[in-house]
Amino acid sequence: MEQLIIPEQDIVNALCVYISRKKQVKLEEVEIELMYDDDYGFSAESHVGGRMQVLITANIIEALRLWLEEFLNRDPYAGINLVLDEEQGIIAVVQ
Repeated sequence: MEQLIIPEQDIVNALCVYISRKKQVKLEEVEIELMYDDDYGFSAESHVGGRMQVLITANIIEALRLWLEEFLNRDPYAGINLVLDEEQGIIAVVQ
Protein backbone atom coordinates (compact mmCIF):
# COMPACT_ATOMS: atom_id res chain seq x y z
CA MET A 1 0.00 0.00 0.00
CA GLU A 2 1.35 3.41 -0.89
CA GLN A 3 2.17 6.03 1.71
CA LEU A 4 0.63 9.46 1.69
CA ILE A 5 2.78 12.35 2.89
CA ILE A 6 0.89 15.30 4.36
CA PRO A 7 3.10 18.42 4.29
CA GLU A 8 3.44 20.84 7.18
CA GLN A 9 1.12 23.45 5.63
CA ASP A 10 -1.69 20.89 5.28
CA ILE A 11 -1.21 19.87 8.92
CA VAL A 12 -1.63 23.54 9.87
CA ASN A 13 -4.70 23.77 7.61
CA ALA A 14 -6.20 20.64 9.21
CA LEU A 15 -5.67 22.12 12.68
CA CYS A 16 -7.26 25.41 11.60
CA VAL A 17 -10.39 23.56 10.42
CA TYR A 18 -10.41 21.43 13.59
CA ILE A 19 -10.11 24.42 15.95
CA SER A 20 -12.56 26.61 14.01
CA ARG A 21 -15.19 23.90 14.36
CA LYS A 22 -14.45 23.24 18.04
CA LYS A 23 -14.50 26.94 18.94
CA GLN A 24 -17.22 27.83 16.39
CA VAL A 25 -15.20 30.64 14.84
CA LYS A 26 -14.23 31.53 11.27
CA LEU A 27 -11.16 29.84 9.80
CA GLU A 28 -9.51 33.24 9.39
CA GLU A 29 -9.60 33.76 13.16
CA VAL A 30 -7.39 30.74 13.88
CA GLU A 31 -3.60 30.82 13.99
CA ILE A 32 -1.57 27.65 14.44
CA GLU A 33 2.09 27.11 15.28
CA LEU A 34 3.48 23.57 15.08
CA MET A 35 6.25 22.58 17.48
CA TYR A 36 8.55 19.69 18.26
CA ASP A 37 10.43 19.13 21.50
CA ASP A 38 12.84 16.26 22.18
CA ASP A 39 11.23 15.64 25.58
CA TYR A 40 7.54 16.20 24.78
CA GLY A 41 7.30 15.31 21.10
CA PHE A 42 4.88 17.02 18.73
CA SER A 43 2.48 19.75 19.78
CA ALA A 44 0.89 22.92 18.46
CA GLU A 45 -0.30 26.24 19.76
CA SER A 46 -3.67 27.56 18.68
CA HIS A 47 -4.40 31.28 18.93
CA VAL A 48 -8.03 32.40 18.68
CA GLY A 49 -9.36 35.75 19.83
CA GLY A 50 -6.30 36.53 21.91
CA ARG A 51 -6.41 33.18 23.70
CA MET A 52 -3.81 30.44 23.37
CA GLN A 53 -4.41 26.70 23.66
CA VAL A 54 -1.77 23.98 23.56
CA LEU A 55 -2.67 21.00 21.39
CA ILE A 56 -1.01 17.66 22.05
CA THR A 57 -0.14 14.95 19.54
CA ALA A 58 -3.55 13.29 19.96
CA ASN A 59 -5.28 16.55 18.95
CA ILE A 60 -3.08 16.82 15.86
CA ILE A 61 -3.91 13.24 14.86
CA GLU A 62 -7.63 13.90 15.41
CA ALA A 63 -7.42 16.96 13.15
CA LEU A 64 -5.58 14.93 10.51
CA ARG A 65 -8.27 12.25 10.61
CA LEU A 66 -10.88 14.95 9.90
CA TRP A 67 -8.69 16.26 7.05
CA LEU A 68 -8.20 12.79 5.56
CA GLU A 69 -11.90 12.01 5.56
CA GLU A 70 -13.39 15.32 4.46
CA PHE A 71 -10.75 16.85 2.23
CA LEU A 72 -8.78 13.91 0.83
CA ASN A 73 -11.55 11.27 0.80
CA ARG A 74 -9.23 8.77 2.46
CA ASP A 75 -9.66 6.31 5.33
CA PRO A 76 -9.49 8.45 8.50
CA TYR A 77 -8.40 5.45 10.55
CA ALA A 78 -5.29 4.67 8.55
CA GLY A 79 -2.06 4.73 10.53
CA ILE A 80 -0.79 8.30 10.93
CA ASN A 81 2.74 9.05 12.10
CA LEU A 82 4.12 12.52 12.67
CA VAL A 83 7.72 12.92 11.52
CA LEU A 84 10.26 15.70 11.96
CA ASP A 85 11.93 15.99 8.55
CA GLU A 86 15.08 18.12 8.20
CA GLU A 87 14.00 19.56 4.86
CA GLN A 88 10.18 19.58 5.04
CA GLY A 89 9.65 20.34 8.72
CA ILE A 90 6.86 18.48 10.49
CA ILE A 91 5.06 16.08 8.15
CA ALA A 92 2.53 13.29 8.57
CA VAL A 93 3.03 9.89 7.00
CA VAL A 94 -0.21 8.01 6.39
CA GLN A 95 -0.05 4.25 5.78
